[in-house]
Amino acid sequence: MNNGVGILEFEKPVIELEKKIEDLVTLAKTEEIDFSDEIQKLQEKCEKLKKYIFGSLTPIQKVQLARHPKRPNALEYIKAMFENFLEMHGDRAFADDKAIVGGLAGFEGESVMVIGQQKGRTTEDNIMRNFGMLHPEGYRKALRLMRLAEKFGIPVITLIDTPGADPGIGAEERGQAEAIATNLKMMAGLKVPVICAVTGEGGSGGALGIGVGNRVIMMENSVYSVISPEGCASILWRDSAKAAEAAEAMKLTAAELLKLKIIDEIVPEPLGGIQRDADSTIKKFKQVLLKHLGELKGMPVKELVEDRYKKFRQMGEFIEGAAGGGEAAAKAKRKRNKKQ
Repeated sequence: MNNGVGILEFEKPVIELEKKIEDLVTLAKTEEIDFSDEIQKLQEKCEKLKKYIFGSLTPIQKVQLARHPKRPNALEYIKAMFENFLEMHGDRAFADDKAIVGGLAGFEGESVMVIGQQKGRTTEDNIMRNFGMLHPEGYRKALRLMRLAEKFGIPVITLIDTPGADPGIGAEERGQAEAIATNLKMMAGLKVPVICAVTGEGGSGGALGIGVGNRVIMMENSVYSVISPEGCASILWRDSAKAAEAAEAMKLTAAELLKLKIIDEIVPEPLGGIQRDADSTIKKFKQVLLKHLGELKGMPVKELVEDRYKKFRQMGEFIEGAAGGGEAAAKAKRKRNKKQ
């Protein structure tokens, strides 16, 4: 998927053409030769190539973009969107998990608690951050910060980017499943607005441990699924090489999840991914967050909690008699909603 320098296989033709354009521009400057016509033709060709390659990505290619080593990480999002971020550390029980960062910050005049799963840039940094895979103490740190936010009536914003929770023996011994389950329960009842955003990978319970919110937003080239395509293929077909087939079946892209009403909005990215124009894309993302926060701020506490409850209860909803009769399904749903 990656040749070691942050270039994905399917984007190589675009990168090579962009390099030719860059070299020609440099040559024109140094040799003072007019290559404007040639440069324009190459730029037009490059735009067509980008639309052809990036305009019809397969689900497994979206997975690769979600994992792109040059995508912004949580701290980069926080630096770009929030002011006066005060990072808070530790779960007050075992340790400070470096795979998750969080703390108080200013957000256009509002105080918010922002919490994000943090991947590294270098190999050493990734090892220190455990590749964004949280240990139980990471979920308990997030839990502590969300409880603090609730105590002071501060909205919570979470940034999701993890292949999954840490699967190691140590994590299991310290109560990984219990830590995630506790977060799910607590987040469902938080008495403040909660907005969750999938910025890269949203993997399994590792993502859901900070993913129960009134609004769930996804970046266009992020993915959100119960398991990785490789893991799914290994379980179903005993062959991880069938990851592309698994990705197709899993409906893990932002567009598919919006159709299924798992998420509420998609933040568009430039052709080829956010790493091609991170600044302007993050500005759009910030506006989306502000919009949803503005909608949630005025809701009474009871409505906030009820809104979150209904959102997750309707996911995967099965209506008896729905097959073959839309009217029967609608009638059944109206009846049930009336009872609620």
